[in-house]
Amino acid sequence: MQREQKTGFMIHLNKFCIAICLSLLSYPLTAQQRGLTIKEAMSLAGAQQPQLRAQKEETKATGYNVAQARNSLVPELTAGYQAGYATYNNVTGMTYPGSFLPISGPPVTGNTYDPVPGSVLTALLKWNPLTFGQRQAAVDKASAQYRLAASKYNDALFRQQYLVISTYLDAVYLLKLSESYRANRERTKTGLTQSLVLAKEGLRPGIDTAQFQAALAHTEMDLLGIQSRYFELVAELARLTALPETPEMIRLEDTVFFRHLPSPEDTTAALSTHPLWQYYQSRQSVTAAALKEIQRGWRPRLDLWANAYARGSGVAADGSIHKADGWSLSHKNYGAGIQLSFPVFDFAQVNIRKKQYQSLLLADAAQLDQVALDLRKQKQMAQFNFEQHLQIAQQSLVQSSTARFAFDGLKLSYESGLIDFTRLVQGQYELLKAETAQAGAFVQTWRSLLDIAVAKGDLNIFIDHLK
Repeated sequence: MQREQKTGFMIHLNKFCIAICLSLLSYPLTAQQRGLTIKEAMSLAGAQQPQLRAQKEETKATGYNVAQARNSLVPELTAGYQAGYATYNNVTGMTYPGSFLPISGPPVTGNTYDPVPGSVLTALLKWNPLTFGQRQAAVDKASAQYRLAASKYNDALFRQQYLVISTYLDAVYLLKLSESYRANRERTKTGLTQSLVLAKEGLRPGIDTAQFQAALAHTEMDLLGIQSRYFELVAELARLTALPETPEMIRLEDTVFFRHLPSPEDTTAALSTHPLWQYYQSRQSVTAAALKEIQRGWRPRLDLWANAYARGSGVAADGSIHKADGWSLSHKNYGAGIQLSFPVFDFAQVNIRKKQYQSLLLADAAQLDQVALDLRKQKQMAQFNFEQHLQIAQQSLVQSSTARFAFDGLKLSYESGLIDFTRLVQGQYELLKAETAQAGAFVQTWRSLLDIAVAKGDLNIFIDHLK
């Protein structure tokens, strides 16, 4: 009798400790949680993820190269002023490196070291109105580079959003497992209570009570392990979306995955819309634009020049010194001209570079063909896996329903003393296994739909099935 009282006290003590631990674990979950849907998580990943924001700004910076290439049509105008105080021997022909033409003056027959002032003001204009296609080639190359940067960003965004959805699916799967294990815990608690009553009445052996206690502790351990893995996934989801909340303060709201199965999806779609295909196609366009720029490099160059300047010298034409005239800019000149040049002997170098980029262009075309082949096979495999997982999920419904019916019968048989603890626990384990298998089959079917969306390059295919 004393032993039974001690056993009952230990049971109630264990229940009390478990209740306290679970209440502490669940307390943060009830305090102002932030709801998060898959669609919102995808949007947050694109707007707040620092790595994507950095890549977006890099793409924006690449776009300015187009404006710079077009801006070469604008003339270059350089204005400058120069003043000096130097010896008589040099002032008449002295100039500093920069934008000025040499200052002319009277010849000097001897060496005179008296310092005199000299000054000059000039404006130099350079314009390339006609480039024989070179400017347009540079604009086309800059545009292709911008499209490449944009496609690279779109592909990175696509991959990041896929990772968000995949992590979200793994997390809600663990949530569903938690529900199954909590239900299994309640079944174990009910069995424990019944075993106490039946043992007290002498209908069942007392060892059943200890076995139920061990099974309950094992269930609690499994549940805590699932919760730990769940919070790890939510933490990863918070990192991908750059959310400041801690994992226990985030509530996943999309749980439709376990209420119904997605419908089959048509896999016919153009490859040209896939982010990965667009990236490799943009690489090919950059190589083609670079080849075009090289081909147009061996062409004439036309420059228009204009210059206007005024000078002042402290030395007059007759050799006399008038220092005040050195600052007056008394002599003014202007001029204009045209310059046509052609790199005659650059043909060999240009021809080598043309062959080089022609080979690179062929390599890009081959890589694009490989990407197209991979995407077509990926769509076929994704569609096949979806059909298989859909059938498995439908069969899992039958399995779980049958396992639940069998457990209910075993439970009645145990209460009637027809079966022992081992047979009952085996039925309970089969029910838990069927419930977890159903959750896994449903999630795997949705993941197969996600694979179809990835193969088609459109994640909205997955999102639309959530509505």
